[in-house]
Amino acid sequence: QVQLVASGGGLVQSGGSLRISCVDSANSNLNFATGWFRQAPGREREFVAAIRWSGANKYYGNSVRGRFTISKDHAKNTVYLQMNSLKPEDTAVYYCNANWVTYYGREEVWGQGTLVTVSS
Repeated sequence: QVQLVASGGGLVQSGGSLRISCVDSANSNLNFATGWFRQAPGREREFVAAIRWSGANKYYGNSVRGRFTISKDHAKNTVYLQMNSLKPEDTAVYYCNANWVTYYGREEVWGQGTLVTVSS
């Protein structure tokens, strides 16, 4: 069973950078893809980025492409999201997500989220 813990959020100024992390605290050997989503009050959940278990393929939402970079460190059971050129519109709670395929279909687990606040 996968257990995700997100961390690294905080307050940054517009144009600044921040790196947040998502750790599989269960140290599972399960092969899963990881995604980052974000949600602000009054707004719908938005896809940010995703990475395959192998790390060979990466995907980004249109609003962050070119500014954010997703990566992973298998040895540390950690996926990172490097956020550059931050804008006030990036302010949200960022959640990490793990998904994989079983005999019964696709499974999904969510982390608790970490708050990122960007000042103008």
